[in-house]
Amino acid sequence: MPVLLLGRTLLEPADMSDAPKDPPENDDTGKDATMAHDHDDRPKTTEPPKENLIHFNPWRDFNDAAPMADVFGDEPDPEQIAQFMEVVFGYCDGLIPVRSFIDKGQGIDGRPHNIWIEAGDNTTEKMATFANWASREGAAVYVIPGTVAAAGQAKAAEVLQMQAVVVDIDNGDIAAKRAHLERHLGPPTMVVESGGITAEGQRKAHVWWKLTEPAEASDLARVTRLRGDIAAKVGGDMHFRSAHQPIRVAGSVYYKNNLKTQVQIVELTPERERDLGEFIEAVADMPPAPGVNLAPDFTTTDKPRADDVLVTPVREGGQDDWSRFEGASAAIGYFIRMVHDGRLSKDEGWEAICGYNAAMLRPQWPVERLKRESERLWAIHVEKHGPPLIRLDSAAPVPDEMPTFTLGALLDDTTPMPADIIAPRVLTPGGLLVLGGAPKVGKSDLLISWLVHMAAGQPFLGFTPPRPLRIFYLQAEIQYHYLRERMQQISLPPRLLTAARDNLVATPKLKMLLDTEGSVRVAEAIRRAFPAEPIDIICIDPIRNLFDGGPEGGGENDNGAMMFFLKDRVEVLRDHINPDCGVILVHHTKKLSKQQVKDDPFLALSGASALRGFYTSGLILHRPDEESSQRRLEIELRNGPALAAKLVDKENDAWVEINPMNERLVRKEVGAKLDAERLRKHDVILGMLLDEAVGERLYTGMQFCESFENRGGLGSKHTIRERLSVLATKGFVKFLRDPSAFGFPITRSRFGYLCVEGMQFGAPIEHVDEVTGEVTTETRPVLPSHFKCPQSGLSLEVENPAVWVYPEGLDDDLSHMSEA
Repeated sequence: MPVLLLGRTLLEPADMSDAPKDPPENDDTGKDATMAHDHDDRPKTTEPPKENLIHFNPWRDFNDAAPMADVFGDEPDPEQIAQFMEVVFGYCDGLIPVRSFIDKGQGIDGRPHNIWIEAGDNTTEKMATFANWASREGAAVYVIPGTVAAAGQAKAAEVLQMQAVVVDIDNGDIAAKRAHLERHLGPPTMVVESGGITAEGQRKAHVWWKLTEPAEASDLARVTRLRGDIAAKVGGDMHFRSAHQPIRVAGSVYYKNNLKTQVQIVELTPERERDLGEFIEAVADMPPAPGVNLAPDFTTTDKPRADDVLVTPVREGGQDDWSRFEGASAAIGYFIRMVHDGRLSKDEGWEAICGYNAAMLRPQWPVERLKRESERLWAIHVEKHGPPLIRLDSAAPVPDEMPTFTLGALLDDTTPMPADIIAPRVLTPGGLLVLGGAPKVGKSDLLISWLVHMAAGQPFLGFTPPRPLRIFYLQAEIQYHYLRERMQQISLPPRLLTAARDNLVATPKLKMLLDTEGSVRVAEAIRRAFPAEPIDIICIDPIRNLFDGGPEGGGENDNGAMMFFLKDRVEVLRDHINPDCGVILVHHTKKLSKQQVKDDPFLALSGASALRGFYTSGLILHRPDEESSQRRLEIELRNGPALAAKLVDKENDAWVEINPMNERLVRKEVGAKLDAERLRKHDVILGMLLDEAVGERLYTGMQFCESFENRGGLGSKHTIRERLSVLATKGFVKFLRDPSAFGFPITRSRFGYLCVEGMQFGAPIEHVDEVTGEVTTETRPVLPSHFKCPQSGLSLEVENPAVWVYPEGLDDDLSHMSEA
C-alpha cells in the first residue's frame, strides 16, 4: 500500500478531513479556545487570507517512494511519539484534541488543523501519521494534555480527564530551575526539550510528572491549580493554569525562525508515578526558586483599569483611549464580580450596569445588547470561578449589637458550664477539632473507631461522650465498597456496634468541593439523615479533598483562603445545621524531623498557620519510632486544661492505650536491637533442634551448647546455655529423660535431652499395603517427659506429653513472636 494511502486509512477514524471545519469566530474566541493561544512558544491564530489556506490533504503528494533517512535527525520520531502519548494519555479514555500550526519565521501562512484522536490502541499510529503530514507542511503539532467527550470540544470546561502534571520552563536558567524542581518534588517522569532556545542559549523544557490515575471532576481543578503553582514558583509559563492549554508533542518537529529541530525526550522513566494528594503537598512545601518573586505585578496591564472605566465617558468611533465595547465589558465584568462575590445582589448589579450604560457610553447601548453581553460574561465568569457566593441561611441570626460583659458580670455568673460533646473538653459545643497525621499512620482507622464509640455513647482512649452522639461523617477518600469493608472489619463488641448503627451516617468518596453548591448538598444530606433530632458532630475527612479557597482560588497554604474555608464554609454550614454541634476536621501533616515533631508536633499540620489559630482542639497522631507499631497522640486544648499525650496501638484489631511506664526512656534504639537479637537466637535454636532431630540426632543441653558454639550467630557456649535456660523457663524447650526408643542412652543430666514442640525423629516412613496398594506415612514424634518449673526451676513430669502447654502469662510473648 502506498505511504499516503495508509496515512488516510489511519486518520479517517480520527475525525480528520481534507478541509477541516473551524468554528465561527466571535468576540470570546480568544478566551475560550486556548488551543489558539498566542504567546512565545505557541503560534497565533490570526485568520489568513483565503488564498493562503493550507489544508491537510494526504493526496497532494503522490510520491510513494520509500522515505529517506534524515541524517540530521529532525524528522518525526514514532518511538518518541509513542513514549510521549503513553505518559500523557496512557490511562485516559475519550478523545485527544490535536492541532497543527504553521510555526512563525518560515515565510508561509496557513490555517490551523484540528483532529480528535481516540485514546486507545491505535493512538500512537494516528499521531505519528499526523506528525509526518505536519512535518511536510512545515507545521508544529500540539495536543491538549487531557481528553474530551466529543469531536469539536476543546474548552477548559470540556476536558474530562488529565493524567499528568506539566510545567513549561521557557526563560531564565533552565538547568537551575529543573534542579530546583527535582530537589523538592523528586525526579520527573519525563523531560522534553521543546526546541526553543532562551536568550542565554539554554534549551527550553517541558517537565512532566505522571499521576497514578487520571484526574476527573473536581480533581481537574486541583491539577490545573497545581500546574499554575509550580509555574509560579519556578518562573514557568503561567498559561498552564488553564486545562485547555496546548503543548508540543515529543517526537514532532519544531519549525520556528528558520530553525528546524526535533522536539526530543531527554529524560524518561515511565514507571515513575505520583499520587495527586501527596504531590500537592510536595508542591505546597516547595519554596520559590532563587530569583523568583511570587508578589503579583500590578505595574502592567493590557486592559483599562476598572476605576478609570467607571468614571470616563466613551464615544463611538474609537475617539477615546478605549472603545465602547472595551469600556462596557470592563464595567460589566466589575459589577459581575461584585455580584459573584456576594457584595451586590443581582438586581443591584443590573441596576449598576444600566447606570454605567446611561452615564458613560455615548451613545448608549441598546438594553437588549447590554443584557446579552451581561449574560455572556456572567456565564464565562461562573464557568471559570464556580457558582456565586450565596451564604446559607444561618440558624443563629446575627445580633444587632456586639455583646460585651464586665468583669463583675463574668465573676458573678455561676450557671453550670455546658456539657462537653466529648470530654474532657476535647470537643465543646460549637467547637472545632482538628485531627492531623501523616498518610498511612492509621489516622482514618483511629477516627472510624472513635466515631463508632461516640455514636454508641461509649468511652474511647479516655475520651467520653455524655450519651450516644449523632454523627455525620463527610469523607472524601474511601470508595463505598472499601468503606463498608473497613466498617465490617472493626473489631468491637456486637452490643457497641448495635448501639451505633443508626447514629453514625457516612458518605462514600465524594468528588466535590465544599463550595456554595457543595454546602447546600451537604446540608440537605444531613437533614435527611437526622430529620428529628439535631446533629452533634460533623466530621470532614480530609480537608484537602473538599477545600474551597473562595473567589480568589487560593490553596491550603494561603492564610486568607484557609480563613475563608473555615469561616465562610465550615462555620456557615455548622450554623445552618446546629450552631452548638461540634466539627472534626481531618488533615494531613507535612514532613518534619523527629526532633521538630518532638519540640512542637502541631507545626507539622499542612497548609496555612491560620488553621492552628482557629481550632479549639488539636490532635496529632504520629509514629515516634518507624520500627515500632506504637503511635503517639498529641493533644492541644484551647477550652480546657492541658492533657498529657497518649501512647496508643492496635492490639487484636482494637485501639488501646498503652501505659507509658512500659516505654523505654533511655537508649531506645539499642534496646530494640537487643530485643530483635534475642528473638533471632530464639528462632535459630528452635530451628536447629528441629532439623537435628530429623537427622536422627538428639542433644542434652551442654552437648548442644558445645556442638553449636559460634554457629548460626549464636555466640559462645555460655551465651547459648543462657538462652536455652530462658527458653526452658518460658516453655519453648522441654526435656526427654528416656530416649531409648530412638536408640539413645539414658543420660545422667539433670533434665534430659532437649525437646521442642512439633519435633520428629528421622524422616517419615512410608508403608505400602500389599493387598490394597494404600500408602500410609508413619512419623516418630519426640514427646517430652519433663519440663522446667518457671517458679522453682525444678524438673517436673509432664502430665500429657501429647499436649504442649506453655506457662501462664506467656500470651504476650507468643503474640509478639507470631507478628515477627
